[in-house]
Amino acid sequence: MAVPRTASDLREIVAFRIGNQEFCLDIRSVREIRSWTPTTVLPHAPPYVMGVINLRGAVVPIINLAERLALGALQPDTRHVIIIAVIETQIAGLLVDAVSDILTVAPTAVQATPRVGSEVTQAFVRGVIAMEQRMLRLIDLSAVIPGVGDRDL
Repeated sequence: MAVPRTASDLREIVAFRIGNQEFCLDIRSVREIRSWTPTTVLPHAPPYVMGVINLRGAVVPIINLAERLALGALQPDTRHVIIIAVIETQIAGLLVDAVSDILTVAPTAVQATPRVGSEVTQAFVRGVIAMEQRMLRLIDLSAVIPGVGDRDL
């Protein structure tokens, strides 16, 4: 007999696209989703850090998530969006092509990232969610956002 699921057993994720690839984040890490805003470049920043924006008085770094995940850099325009994410005490914006869904999944739906000979893959992807005809990779924000756990940006 199956154990009934309660709302506390489920979690919400925000699904988004980079090119034709689908990824997701735990919704608890997402502060807001906003349209593309040009950035102010920071000298000597890593190539995936596009620069910073002013978000209601807070300086927020913007990460080109495609470049950070080695999928090739996005060239932002008005159709792109920025996901403002929070991990620990760090806030950063993630440039993506589009947010596609907010989905509810059971924690058991997240399968381990397959070992593919790359520790980097496992560092950036916490797990894979297979849903109908979709494969969503759950992003590990602590690996994506520089400075988490060691120092502020």
